[in-house]
Amino acid sequence: MSLRYGRPLVMIPGPSVIPDRVLNAIHRPIPNIYEGEVVGLTYSLLERLPALARTQHRAYIAISNGHGAWEMAITNTLSRGDKVLVLEVGHFATSWAEMAAQSGVKFEVLHAPERAAIEPDAVTERLRADIGREFAAVLVAQTDTASSVHNDLAAIRRAMDEADHPALLMADCVASLGCEPFEMDAWGVDVTVAGSQKGLMVPPGLGMVWVSPKAWEAHQRADLRTAYWDWTRRTDPEAHYWIFCGTPPVQHLWGLAEALDMIDEEGLDNVWERHRVMAGAIHAAVDAWSVPVGLGPAGLELNVAEPAHRSNSVTMVRTGEVSAQQLRATCESEAGLTLGLSIHGNPDAGLRIGHMGHLNPPMLLGTLGTIEAALTALAAPMGGSGVAAAALAIAKSTTPAAKPSGGADDPGN
Repeated sequence: MSLRYGRPLVMIPGPSVIPDRVLNAIHRPIPNIYEGEVVGLTYSLLERLPALARTQHRAYIAISNGHGAWEMAITNTLSRGDKVLVLEVGHFATSWAEMAAQSGVKFEVLHAPERAAIEPDAVTERLRADIGREFAAVLVAQTDTASSVHNDLAAIRRAMDEADHPALLMADCVASLGCEPFEMDAWGVDVTVAGSQKGLMVPPGLGMVWVSPKAWEAHQRADLRTAYWDWTRRTDPEAHYWIFCGTPPVQHLWGLAEALDMIDEEGLDNVWERHRVMAGAIHAAVDAWSVPVGLGPAGLELNVAEPAHRSNSVTMVRTGEVSAQQLRATCESEAGLTLGLSIHGNPDAGLRIGHMGHLNPPMLLGTLGTIEAALTALAAPMGGSGVAAAALAIAKSTTPAAKPSGGADDPGN
């Protein structure tokens, strides 16, 4: 007997939960792709996307996942033999650089301290040592999806400026856009990379890249440009067919328009704040589950110790003596809850909770309650109730509603 026979809930760090509004928007027949509604929709999305990244500059949309957006960024700005500095806090910045290396780009990795964000002083020091200005770009993930470490992009830009280095700042925001505060222009980011399937609440299939004037200048001399990814070809105002280098992703475009409507209705700053509160509740829960050192077997703990370095969209949890694979399997088979597996170290020693996009307290507390029930069923070590801690964290950010009139105790009844 299992309790999973209800609506399943997938709480992995992408693809995230797709809102019913987005699903309904996608559920339409294929139209004429050469003229009419879809053409207008495409241009309207290109006009709306800059606001999402807080930039005045152009966005490009590709039919791809985040890895495709990585390649679009690399091939449009770099040349064979160029060198990039990779700021690594987990997994994904180096993966981005390894993709570039297959095209002839060289890279050097600057590692952050264990389980922490990049230190800006280390960036300044390394760039100052680059006397020959060999680094053409600095690659960094705002949030590393594997480790759940969050980097301070504004501080990294200040570090680059302090070194007076001309390298492009290229930011992977696949796991953070629409979840974390991000100010492309104010922070001096030159290339921003994102995907549709996380904070933007759309099925996987759209890669997006935002481009600063400095990046566009680099594009003019880049020799890695290919026909499919080429920004120049996709910018031709007289040939909308080439915006996607061929057939447009029609259903995804309708879904993205609906998702942007939902973000606009809530307000982007409010979206960021909601994610901050939800993340704080998860962090409080894991802290409550943790067993103090010396008081028993090691249980769950946050991978990122410093609160300022924690992501608002994904949390990597170290499971200590608890089998992460058994915990995940119990949640899924017995309750219909899917948690993310660890891609950062031993897969049996950690799991990831995605908390991005379409998320509210019932979903979050249900997730945490299910994890706590599974921990209890497995007789796992726990310091206290994570659900109670999370509820308290949410309560502190909740404004009580006014007492409704007309109830049973209303004198008028």
